[in-house]
Amino acid sequence: MPLKLYRRGKIWHFSVSVEGNRLRRSTGTTEKELAKRVAAETEAKLWKRHLDGPEAGVTMAHVFATYIDAGKPDRFLDQLIDFWKDQKIPSPKAIQESARKIYPDAAAATWNRQVITPTQAAINHTLELLDLPTIRVKRFRVEKKAKTPATPEWVAAFSAQATDDGLPHLAALCQFMFGTGARIGEALALSWEDLDLEGCTALVRQTKVGAERVAHLPQPLVVTLANIPSNRNPDATVFGYVARDSVRKTWDNVIERAGIERLTAHSCRHGFATVLMRRGVDIKTIAKLGGWKDVRTLLEIYVHASEDTTLTEGIFDTNLAQGTGEKAVSYRKQMGKLA
Repeated sequence: MPLKLYRRGKIWHFSVSVEGNRLRRSTGTTEKELAKRVAAETEAKLWKRHLDGPEAGVTMAHVFATYIDAGKPDRFLDQLIDFWKDQKIPSPKAIQESARKIYPDAAAATWNRQVITPTQAAINHTLELLDLPTIRVKRFRVEKKAKTPATPEWVAAFSAQATDDGLPHLAALCQFMFGTGARIGEALALSWEDLDLEGCTALVRQTKVGAERVAHLPQPLVVTLANIPSNRNPDATVFGYVARDSVRKTWDNVIERAGIERLTAHSCRHGFATVLMRRGVDIKTIAKLGGWKDVRTLLEIYVHASEDTTLTEGIFDTNLAQGTGEKAVSYRKQMGKLA
């Protein structure tokens, strides 16, 4: 069916059919020449979509808008929206290249986290809505570096220095992350309304995984939190820092004055998992207590092996090394008894 223009009242409308798919739409204008252009552009897009596939008419601006409207995470999207603008859906290779262009001085882990993952997620959301095959973008290879977890001794030294420096909020922040396994963003978002010091609990809103958990507060941590100078306004944040960037410099300065190893705030979360693991707490319980969804991630990244090589000393603490008077039985004979 050829393109047809017609008027409803003062506004021009058009109808067009592409391979049996008919479309009627308003041009939104009273000027016929402009209406012809609007209709012709729409017809061209319909033919392009028909010939090249349903996603051909979808722009990245539409992809990100649809993703955000669906209530999906919008972290890191501003830079991506600004980069792609109205371009069509890119190839996996082009997405990889965009990471280098958007963050030219960043590491591979940043490219994966801030470009590859959110871009692929947004595109696949739209493709699924169109009932089309999703894409898979190859991640950049990231070298795993051994990360040092905070220890109770390190936390004590840091807290003492922060307190001496007149920074009780920072000392409490360090202890809170170490005592609950909270992420830095979760800790900074904590309000006085979220704390129940009498019940020794804190409501931790897990921004990364979109959930909440109630964390137990060990007694020393309760004392530290109770001694923070504050008017206890329910809506006020407990630690007083606006964002993680406002913590970093002060945090590093305290470490330098204390003369202790330079660790990030996130090392306190590492330490939480590592200490519990070494005390015999099973991995699933640690994941639940610290708000980890993926036990595998917890094992690979957060739980650190002990450097104590003498741990094997007690491996023979049985009758095997004490002499029972019984004759040794060969492996073959033992298996024969089981047969």
